[in-house]
Amino acid sequence: MGGRSEGPPPLGVGTRLGFGSGAFLNGVAQTGLSAGLIQIYFNQVLGAPPLLVGQAIMASLVIDALADPIIGMSSDRTRSRMGRRHPYIFMAILPAALGFFILFNPPGELRGPALFGFTLAALTVVRLSASLYEIPSNALTAELTSDYGGRTRLQSYRWFFGVIGGAGGSMLLNLVFLRRNGVLYRPGYGHWAALMAGGCVIFAGVSALTTLRRVPYLPRPQARLKPSLRETVVELRRTLANRSLAALMTAGFLSGISQSITLGLSVYMYNHFWELAPRQYGWLAPLHALGSIAAVFAAPLLVKTFGKKPAMLTLFTLAVLTQAGPVFLRLVGILPPNGSPWILPLLAGDGFVTSGLGVAGYIIAASMVADIVDDAAVRSGVRSEGLLYAAYGLLPKATAGVGAVITGLLLTLVHFPAHAVRGTVDPAIMHRLATLYLPFTFFISLCSLASLTLYRIDKGAHERNLSLLLEDTVLDASP
Repeated sequence: MGGRSEGPPPLGVGTRLGFGSGAFLNGVAQTGLSAGLIQIYFNQVLGAPPLLVGQAIMASLVIDALADPIIGMSSDRTRSRMGRRHPYIFMAILPAALGFFILFNPPGELRGPALFGFTLAALTVVRLSASLYEIPSNALTAELTSDYGGRTRLQSYRWFFGVIGGAGGSMLLNLVFLRRNGVLYRPGYGHWAALMAGGCVIFAGVSALTTLRRVPYLPRPQARLKPSLRETVVELRRTLANRSLAALMTAGFLSGISQSITLGLSVYMYNHFWELAPRQYGWLAPLHALGSIAAVFAAPLLVKTFGKKPAMLTLFTLAVLTQAGPVFLRLVGILPPNGSPWILPLLAGDGFVTSGLGVAGYIIAASMVADIVDDAAVRSGVRSEGLLYAAYGLLPKATAGVGAVITGLLLTLVHFPAHAVRGTVDPAIMHRLATLYLPFTFFISLCSLASLTLYRIDKGAHERNLSLLLEDTVLDASP
């Protein structure tokens, strides 16, 4: 097994901030590639049928999911003067930014097969480039520190900048670029994409340069001959045959479907179920972001007090309940009617709580993957940070595609009209839409929570794994 150089200097605040700032790119990509925004843009703005958009989203996600393990394993095995991760990180930044710009600046007036082809190609390029950046970058979590709580703190920094990129991008789109002309204003999307692409280059570049200084102290791959296909398959099987990883991946599989449907319908619900204008629901993203930022500070404290698994399960359970709350209360006739001054504050408060609970849970889950790295290394004899982070993100991507198709199917089943202007959609259509998606997503989320109970690595197990790795001459110093 690989080791790292003696005497790594402590991780300072500047290094943590630099590491975290790279997540800005992923936050922007997640917002721009969200099923809700893509459905609205390609369906309502460009005129593509919703089911076709869902199919393009699913196809691009499947392609990306198939590429993720290859990216992860390649970065695990790379030997270069820049270490294992940074060649991929630097390689991905410009293609990701350029692809994002092109996605929202399509050439000419595309129709039919040409529109589908462009949608699929643009989505695939952005997703692959973002994965080529995000997987090696995120894998640094397990390499920069082996400390049980320190990994949660690192992920907190990462989620902070991810929220800034995602929620900040959503706020700019709705409150600045679409404020005057609404969600059907095509040039607004193009101008917004140009600004966000520039931000990605800056933040991701700073992160790459900052963490590059830590390369001499990071684990290195084994010096070995190029493995055969059979050896690669055996290594893949041994690394992924981990009960705790299976628990997290199953949860991701189920929650990915649920969240994709919810996000895919979010703009439709804001505009036509709650009858809010972009200048109104545009404020929800920054308000929700405050909850996410609170989670950044709360997650390490919750882990220190309760441990990772109990804290994560509690947070996700509460988030499932609060996310379903407003639509459920409207369906049973408790909330005030649309147009009431209470609607926006109620949605803002609920979103603040739900975002805080959910993001805190995701921060803890991401740090748990870093603990699985050590557990898998004990069992397989190989450090596979990139592969494990790729596997953790693989199923949510594939199932997000399934969710996108279900979103398109739901819109088709209720006969949702194209180019719909706020206030013109029959309320019965929106009522049918809500009664279809809410019970379905709630049930899937509960199944996701049940799968998380199978996770087995606590602080004691983590420390035993580190002791075993040290006995095998793996010097994994903590800052």
